[in-house]
Amino acid sequence: MSHLNITPAGRVDAVVRPPGSKSLTNRALLIAALSTGRTTLEGVLDSEDTQIMFNALKTLGLPTDYDGHGARMVVEGCGGNFPVREAEIYVGNSGTTARFLTAALALAPGRKSYRIYGKPRMHERPIRDLTDALKMLGANLRSEDQNGCPPVLIGESVYGQADWNTPGSEGRPIIAAIKGEISSQFLSALMLAAPLISAENDIVLKITGTLVSKPYVEMTAKVMESFGVESWFFSPDGDDSFGSAAGGTITIPRGSVYRPCSYRIEPDASAASYFFAAAAVCGGQITVEGLSAASLQGDVGFVECLCQMGCSVQYGEDFITVRREPTAALRGITVDMNAISDTVQTLSVVALFAEGPTRMTNAAHIRHKETDRIRAVATELGKIGAVVEEFDDGLLIQPPPKRKFAEIETYDDHRMAMSFAIAGLAEPGIAIKNPGCVEKTYPNFFQDLGKLTDV
Repeated sequence: MSHLNITPAGRVDAVVRPPGSKSLTNRALLIAALSTGRTTLEGVLDSEDTQIMFNALKTLGLPTDYDGHGARMVVEGCGGNFPVREAEIYVGNSGTTARFLTAALALAPGRKSYRIYGKPRMHERPIRDLTDALKMLGANLRSEDQNGCPPVLIGESVYGQADWNTPGSEGRPIIAAIKGEISSQFLSALMLAAPLISAENDIVLKITGTLVSKPYVEMTAKVMESFGVESWFFSPDGDDSFGSAAGGTITIPRGSVYRPCSYRIEPDASAASYFFAAAAVCGGQITVEGLSAASLQGDVGFVECLCQMGCSVQYGEDFITVRREPTAALRGITVDMNAISDTVQTLSVVALFAEGPTRMTNAAHIRHKETDRIRAVATELGKIGAVVEEFDDGLLIQPPPKRKFAEIETYDDHRMAMSFAIAGLAEPGIAIKNPGCVEKTYPNFFQDLGKLTDV
């Protein structure tokens, strides 16, 4: 289908449960592979991104058993000793798969030869900061085209565990530095793979610069903890919460080993943002089941933006409800989006329906996602009639006095398609080009969205 016309919904009143979190699924899948023994995962997301991780693990020789109807997967872990030692691994445009597998395969023991490659856009996405840090940990890898982007070639590690413990320096920490401002996935990748070389040494990851998307790093630490591995964060300002300040270190202690377990994956909070946004722009209420204020996912914080704009939010033990009375106006806000940057596009669409401007800041890193998301959002909002000022790290959106019909280009970016579809629920004449790109994280998105027009 080349394009999809969105049907306006009117006032909404629905209860939804999005599929499992992509971020949690891919973290849990990799950790299960690095464990020794059988792990059962519940609530697994079945999407393009997670299928890419499934298939990569199968290519590496790991047996998996997946029940698609029950969203349940059983993984037989290998402790990092992948049965297949030479392979080409396709990662599509899945940033988590590319970064996490690069780190795991680079630090895995033994002889090996791997090539990690993907779609053309993946070959434009930076990975040099991660490969440089992995080299500090003894890895042997390089960018195939010498441009700091995939494809990545991985060979046998320069050092074995014993080489880090020469006479007189037994058990000294193994240290790597990583920039924090490009992608939190780089730091998460190093954390996830660190237990592969921590048998006799602490692994110390030094963060330089300001860490972006801090909640995703904390998410990584919490998933690791569920599999038996702790992460210790130290901040130079004395606030030892994850990523509390520029600088700091994360230590994976010596002797860390992943233990298999049964692990349940939460519904995807980024996907939930589209339904919360529907309540904001259409009026009415949406309840998302399976999430709460205590969620592992930082993107539940998106609802606080809607609260500032004039919605009400109710938190339960296993749900979040967003409500707006149609007579209550939405108002523009100024907000730092660094911690919830995957919802920049969603909030941009809500801003179309607000009174007054909305300013979003501190999200420069989203220019390096599936597309340049700042540029793409500015372009597509302009088609609907908004006046948008683009900054290096964000956007200033002036809502139009009268919105226009528009066919939205999605740039093969699932979040462009899903966020701009919400505009079509409140404004007739919005069509989404290449709606199939939502397969990346939410294959049934438009079917679930269509249920809102039936209430």
